[in-house]
Amino acid sequence: MSSRRFIDAESIDFSASAERVARQLIGATLTLNGVGGRIVETEAYDRDEPASHTYNGPTPRSAVLFGPPGHIYVYRSYGLHWCLNFVCREEGHGAGVLIRAIEPLTGIDAMRQRRGLETVRLLCSGPGRLTQALDITHRHNGMSALEAPFHIEAPKEPQPIVIGPRIGLTKAIELPWRFGLAASMFWSKPFPAQA
Repeated sequence: MSSRRFIDAESIDFSASAERVARQLIGATLTLNGVGGRIVETEAYDRDEPASHTYNGPTPRSAVLFGPPGHIYVYRSYGLHWCLNFVCREEGHGAGVLIRAIEPLTGIDAMRQRRGLETVRLLCSGPGRLTQALDITHRHNGMSALEAPFHIEAPKEPQPIVIGPRIGLTKAIELPWRFGLAASMFWSKPFPAQA
């Protein structure tokens, strides 16, 4: 079941909990080298729950998640697609936010060329799609999200959000840690019907 809430416009505080950062990022603008758009879907992950890459402690793959908040964690999903995450909480904790979808706003022609399709709605509606559209790969792993070539700008007004369970998990599926911009047509998958 999902619910709808408004998030106050504020600066994004990457030292906050993954759940809070995931909410703050909804409606924020994200670009890489001037290509990007509005974040419309996120998922939170924390080391205290078994679906997180940090649940069993640091590994070579997850080491970035234990580093400073506001940095980029990029990993390959099922050996096929890169996924973009932002590190949050205090250094050493091990938490992050997966960016699941953005609404394309700038550099749409570059995104179309990278993705090989014309339909704007499908350019960035999924973690693998958005990394391909923004040309994000493992070379960005460990970079600061707060410095060029990345640019993040918090929303300037309250954002209506919907909340639901995360997608594609077999563990901690009861946690309502997936967040979306209400009524967006750019989500990767629909949210459960609202109560």
